[in-house]
Formats: sequence, structure tokens, C-alpha cells
Amino acid sequence: MAARDWQKSSFSGEGNACLYVSSTDDATIRLRESDDPDTTLTTTPTTLRAFIRSAKAGHLDHLAEG
Repeated sequence: MAARDWQKSSFSGEGNACLYVSSTDDATIRLRESDDPDTTLTTTPTTLRAFIRSAKAGHLDHLAEG
């Protein structure tokens, strides 16, 4: 499972709160934050797509309430 090069999100700008994404030869998606690069989240393209759609639709907004 060789990882391809990490790419910085275009939404990260020039600040320190950056999200990086990478994929592997078997299509695994890997995500990490710039302030904790040793912690990596792995997922599939299908699952990531469903997560992004849910977030955009507001289905996860209740998680930010507190």
C-alpha cells in the first residue's frame, strides 16, 4: 500500500490549520492535519463522498452544538 504524495487542501490557505490528503495504490484515501501529522485517518472514496455530502446538507450540524 504505497502512499502517493500528500496534497494540501486548497481551502487551507496560508495558515497553520491545514488538511492534507493522499491516496494509495488500492484507492484508500488518507487524511491528516498539519498540527498532528502523525495521526492519519483512512477511508474509502465512497465513504468520504457520503461524509462530505452529509456535512454539506447540514446532517452533522448537531455535533457542533454544545
